[in-house]
Amino acid sequence: MNKFKINIQGMTCTGCEEHVAVALENVGAKNIEASFRRGEAVFELPDDIGVESAKKAIVEAEYQPGEIEEVQSEEKIVLGDEGDYDLLIIGSGGAAFSAAIKSVEYGAKVAMIERGTVGGTCVNIGCVPSKTLLRAGEINHLAKVNPFIGLQTSAGKVELAPLVKHKDELVSELQNQKYVNLIDEYGFELIEGEAIFVDENTVEVNGKKLSAKRFLIATGVSPSLPPISGLEKVDYLTSTTLLELKTVPKRLTVIGSGYIGMELGQLFHNLGSEVTLMQRSERLLKEYDQEISEAVEKALIEQGINLVKGATFERVEQEGQIKKVHVTVDGKKKVVESEQLLVATGRKPNTDALKLSAAGVEVGKRKEILINDYARTSNEKIYAAGDVTLGPQFVYVAAYEGGIVADNAIGGLNKKLDLSVVPGVIFTNPSIATVGLTEEQAKEKGYEVKKSVLPLDAVPRAIVNRETTGVFKLVADAKTSKLLGVHIVSENAGDVIYAATLAVKFGLTVEDLKDSLAPYLTMAEGLKLAALTFDKDVSKLSCCAV
Repeated sequence: MNKFKINIQGMTCTGCEEHVAVALENVGAKNIEASFRRGEAVFELPDDIGVESAKKAIVEAEYQPGEIEEVQSEEKIVLGDEGDYDLLIIGSGGAAFSAAIKSVEYGAKVAMIERGTVGGTCVNIGCVPSKTLLRAGEINHLAKVNPFIGLQTSAGKVELAPLVKHKDELVSELQNQKYVNLIDEYGFELIEGEAIFVDENTVEVNGKKLSAKRFLIATGVSPSLPPISGLEKVDYLTSTTLLELKTVPKRLTVIGSGYIGMELGQLFHNLGSEVTLMQRSERLLKEYDQEISEAVEKALIEQGINLVKGATFERVEQEGQIKKVHVTVDGKKKVVESEQLLVATGRKPNTDALKLSAAGVEVGKRKEILINDYARTSNEKIYAAGDVTLGPQFVYVAAYEGGIVADNAIGGLNKKLDLSVVPGVIFTNPSIATVGLTEEQAKEKGYEVKKSVLPLDAVPRAIVNRETTGVFKLVADAKTSKLLGVHIVSENAGDVIYAATLAVKFGLTVEDLKDSLAPYLTMAEGLKLAALTFDKDVSKLSCCAV
């Protein structure tokens, strides 16, 4: 059998994928994977069947075959043969466990090396602890400030220590349930210690050399520090240590206003701190569409959070317990003082200790591990997945990539990573959720773009909630009406974005959204209303009217 990949024009949906697959199957092709999003099909042909017959079949199915190339199949390893392990995984987060579980299901002998706490960022110091405290902060904020006349709500002083203890108990429970207990459940080995590559086939852990047929590096990232004078002499906080505080600071300054800075800044604002978010950029969330940035900025200012944009950071100093951040904004010098200082200016890959050069693994400018479409590094025996590659930094992406590594490294399937449609959520209030292309990205890719921008005060759910700061934005191909991107600022935006993800992933059009039934008085109805907004003024429609 020979494996081929052919470019195909004319596929627009999953139905087209099926048509192509059937056409190829009819001429004897096997293991067919057709993708309308990538405009290609990958398949195998017996030695006695030529590629021209495959091209002819595609033409007869009324699609246009393009360039065809032979694909080098991934060599399937012999399990349980020479070497200590079939797969040796460095790291123990989402990517690591996904790869381990699937590899064991293939019958592989697997070990996982962890130098710190099992479970990685998400469960221990990221998603789980921050989101549970964010919910606590929201409840406290609503108790102090609610938009309904006649409701008498109030909030006392926040006792942060019990909240943090409760958070730690939840983290411990989920860490055991979703990670530690699975080690025995699936029967792979956990090795505690620092992994250092000796050569392309071997790592050393605690003075012992271990070999494997394949490796996966999934060591994640850690907070990075900006080059600001005096910062190293100040008692600053990171996203990890902030969540360990036992008292709510009177004032909190946050350097950096990306998703981590905004989430944690709003958390402590809701718990009672006076919060100042500071950033170098002139625009909040500059990588997002303008309408999204504006809606988020408006919401934060309405809530009483201080924003300092376009700042040049001169130096940081500490006098007693007070941290002072000296900046220049619009040519004027300014000093922001606070009891606590959070530095949230991005993350760096955890690769320094691995000695990757000994294994022939190339890294990028930020020391991220470079991988190809199959998650393979420059060393064909070594794979990488998750945040250490500086791809989309979401645990669900890491888990997906870990599964692909198992399929390729152990199963020999030669699967490509497909990160063309990745939803993202920022858990502020209102929350921010996006999927697909921004308007600018769509234009850069050559699309003729049409857009719809629906303010949240046109969405009935937001009106009855009495929280109408936000927006729905749809980006579509003007020629085909296919949805290219969806961007939302609203309560429950993270829940709504899954429906939008399916719409973008499977090539739905604006008309498809218009023709669907959306439950009234849900935030998801905003998707349909935004679709109607392409050619109607929804403020002049009756409830549920189309």
